Amino acid sequence: MLLVIESTCDETAAALIDEQLQVRGSSVATQDALHQRFGGVVPEIASRAHVERILPVIDECLRRAKATLRDVTAVAVANTPGLAGSLLVGLSAAKALCVALDVPLVAVNHIHAHVYACRVASGVDIFPCVGFVVSGGHTTLFNCRSPLEFTVLGGTIDDAAGEAFDKTASLLGLPYPGGPYIEKAAVGGDPKAFRFPRTFLNEERLEFSFSGIKTAVRYAIAPQGTEVVAPPPGSKLLADLAASFQQAVVDTLIGKAEAALKRTGYSTLCVGGGVAANGSFRTQLEARMKKLGVRLFIAPRELCTDNAVMGAIAWERLRAGLVESLELDVVPGLER
Repeated sequence: MLLVIESTCDETAAALIDEQLQVRGSSVATQDALHQRFGGVVPEIASRAHVERILPVIDECLRRAKATLRDVTAVAVANTPGLAGSLLVGLSAAKALCVALDVPLVAVNHIHAHVYACRVASGVDIFPCVGFVVSGGHTTLFNCRSPLEFTVLGGTIDDAAGEAFDKTASLLGLPYPGGPYIEKAAVGGDPKAFRFPRTFLNEERLEFSFSGIKTAVRYAIAPQGTEVVAPPPGSKLLADLAASFQQAVVDTLIGKAEAALKRTGYSTLCVGGGVAANGSFRTQLEARMKKLGVRLFIAPRELCTDNAVMGAIAWERLRAGLVESLELDVVPGLER
């Protein structure tokens, strides 16, 4: 069995997965409460929390699997991309276990793993496909020829979609993390009340930009040069702003996914990442892909946010003999 460790941002997670991609045990410790008052993830706080939680999370994973470390035949760890300090905690734990157990070390690309969550959940082959990761730190389209061949088709040139949700939530006086709160606030709102920008939507480039929509929301709340005062909780204005913002993001994401499918000629789309848990996005994407005759896989909600189960992609590398030395280092940035 493969022990997977995930610590790329603010979730500490571990999973024990067998060769048939069956999840024997999984454990996740979140840090939302630690970062909520700052309105976003504080890297130093995140890395310190990982240090405190990594061993208890691994222990809990093994307990749920009714297994011991003697059952582990390889250790996989996400070493890219992510916050440097957070990544180092997971990598250090993985290396220590490999030395102690005398088992191979396997590297996991966190973003590729988000796409592979669709493979784990569906139990069927999803490749080749367009992979689409929509999260707090990444909004990226991939040409996924196989589990080991991912090529970036396009990504965000500034903020990721999830980051735009968080920052817009702050403008609207909603808590962190912003995605679920904006989705809830949008219920009953008019998605056409405000015409927010859909940047690059009508261009051929497969890139995203969400910085402008935050500015548009800010000016919709208060004219330039005036103080921003969040709409009253439960007000029609809050619902309309949230619904209009959410619809603009959804329109952009679906439009670019469709463009990527046309460019590659693929008929399969696989979607993962925290924003993929958004109900409006899921519903509208399903309807659009059904109309286009596209085979759609969206990771289940519990596998959209960061977790170790999606690190089952390490089995693909292990079968191909792609193991790492103990010189493996973290790579915080996403290579294009």
